[in-house]
Amino acid sequence: MDVLSRHIQGEVPWCILFADDIVLIDETRSGVNTRLEVWRLPLESKGFKLSRTKAEYLECKFCNGTHEADVEVKLDAQVIPKRASFKYLRFMIQGNREIDKNVAHRIGVGWMKWRLDSGILCDKNVPPRLKGKFYKVVVRPAMLYRVEY
Repeated sequence: MDVLSRHIQGEVPWCILFADDIVLIDETRSGVNTRLEVWRLPLESKGFKLSRTKAEYLECKFCNGTHEADVEVKLDAQVIPKRASFKYLRFMIQGNREIDKNVAHRIGVGWMKWRLDSGILCDKNVPPRLKGKFYKVVVRPAMLYRVEY
């Protein structure tokens, strides 16, 4: 994929290609539309298809400048739906400068892991020796060093 898209890739913060995701960044929606067309044409000419159903965008309003209210982000002729947040690499990225969803998500993941652990530690059918090994390997490092396993 890198070879096919080498001539259309921009600088790293503005155009990032992951395993199966493309992140296109611009300051305006019309700029994103232009970048999207620059990517769509060569990829579809080589037989790749960009999913019109899975494509979505996130608008981050980090400055108080003017925003294009009448311009829609489109892939070919189809309008791409706007999202309020994305989950990527265990982080929740929001477009409104907040971290509330990320914090709530991390807390939920921590409690989910603790529920799994307590199920093993409180199970009467698990031998005490195995519980001790589990405690030594998983629980103690997590409590002492805040290590995620």
